[in-house]
Amino acid sequence: MIAIALAGGAGAAMRLVVDGLVRNRMGSWLPWGTLVINIVGSFALGWLVGAGAGSTWLDVAGTGFLGGFTTFSAASFETARLASDRRWPAAVGYGVGTLTAAVGAASLGYFLTAATAF
Repeated sequence: MIAIALAGGAGAAMRLVVDGLVRNRMGSWLPWGTLVINIVGSFALGWLVGAGAGSTWLDVAGTGFLGGFTTFSAASFETARLASDRRWPAAVGYGVGTLTAAVGAASLGYFLTAATAF
């Protein structure tokens, strides 16, 4: 439990750093940082699962670090904020795009490693 909690804190700190770096490069017209974070984190979790990581690794790296790194709630809030600003195309595109890209990235990570496991 302690390792999972520490990994979760490290993941959250990494999310803050990555979000700031992406925001500085891409601007804030759309919440690009959260999008990048969720895609990278989803790919990494798919990769861990596909590689057959043991339960301890999945708990610490998957639940802890990647759970702290990725953020569904921020993506949901940012989609709602775009909608409340009446930026309807951006809200729909961001919401659907985030979901599609994150699930696609998780699938890609899984299939890339699961295919080499055999």
